[in-house]
Amino acid sequence: MHDSLTDLKIGIIGLGYVGLPLAVEFGKKFPVLGFDINQGRIAQLQSGHDSTLEVSDEELKESPHLNYSCTVSDLESCNVYIVTVPTPIDEHKQPDLTPLIKASEMLGKVVKKGDIIIYESTVYPGATEEECLPVVERVSGLKFNQDFFAGYSPERINPGDKERRVTNILKVTSGSTPEIAEKVDQLYKSIIIAGTHKASSIKVAEASKVIENVQRDVNIALVNELHQIFEKLGINTKEVIEAAGTKWNFMKLQPGLVGGHCIGVDPYYLLHKSQTSGYVPDLMRKAREINDFMPTYIAQDFLKKLIKKKINPVDCKVALLGFTFKENCPDIRNTKVYDLYLALTDLSLSVEIIDPWADSEDVYKEYEVNILETFNVNEYDSFILAVGHSELIDICLKLPDGKYLYDFKGLTL
Repeated sequence: MHDSLTDLKIGIIGLGYVGLPLAVEFGKKFPVLGFDINQGRIAQLQSGHDSTLEVSDEELKESPHLNYSCTVSDLESCNVYIVTVPTPIDEHKQPDLTPLIKASEMLGKVVKKGDIIIYESTVYPGATEEECLPVVERVSGLKFNQDFFAGYSPERINPGDKERRVTNILKVTSGSTPEIAEKVDQLYKSIIIAGTHKASSIKVAEASKVIENVQRDVNIALVNELHQIFEKLGINTKEVIEAAGTKWNFMKLQPGLVGGHCIGVDPYYLLHKSQTSGYVPDLMRKAREINDFMPTYIAQDFLKKLIKKKINPVDCKVALLGFTFKENCPDIRNTKVYDLYLALTDLSLSVEIIDPWADSEDVYKEYEVNILETFNVNEYDSFILAVGHSELIDICLKLPDGKYLYDFKGLTL
């Protein structure tokens, strides 16, 4: 085990929205090897550009000790490994630990005595010690907590947010022994200006991460349910929330499509672990159902509004504005706008998707739908503002008379 932070060489496994900003910050102070199995991603970063737009070209230059590789043997020179691979769900909405298991198998080939493996990927409580570390032991032949050690520090990246960056979001840390917990905490403290919170165990740290998103999921589900009630009562949801929000302890959330790689996915990890432990969590499960139903509800409500306004749905050409999972961000992972598009086309509506932020090639590769990056408003009869990119809101505010805008979030009010 390494006694100080001076002799560390850090390997970051996975250079996506989480791994790259972390690698850039650590690369300002420590020798860092950024590793990714995607050769195209490595080539792009070596050329000095990040297509996720989380890190600017200038910021990449400000990390002098950061190098990139997609060759596993290059990781052998590292003594601290930080795993930032995705943790998706499968088609049955069960946790898919494949990327984590593959990363653990790979680390089993390079880990040495005294090394530390820190996981950042969101998982259910127990996954690090029950699923990942036994794989490292099996492949390496080394004994966990005797030959090598582990930590868990859940990622807190907010894609597209230029104010809350990796260094100014407080970080939860943990380790497999008290000494390692302290070492992991000191390591993150060296780059996280906002400070750290050292959890008492890896399981506590894992649980803390997953419930952050469960809590948001449940709260958004409540607002989505309220929105459906207020629509029936002919009341504007945004105005209700503005009024209620004058009380200091009211949480001002808006109705919306809950996609992305966190809120729409992480609750399934805790649901899975809870059910295998013999407890069925009704509120969490129902919240997931409500939020997953929103694309269908919005499509049906849109059709109803067209008919009320005497717009013929058969001839109506619809512009679906926005495709990424959140505003002012190119991230298309688990976007619920895709579900909304399917629900609209299922109603036989003629729909085209417009998004200036999303990469049309990536969208086609992932979802097999075509999107436009620019468009002429005069070619469409009605518009659905699905994602509040600032450019799209500006367009909606200037729509010519006679064009119908369906703005379920109240972004143009």
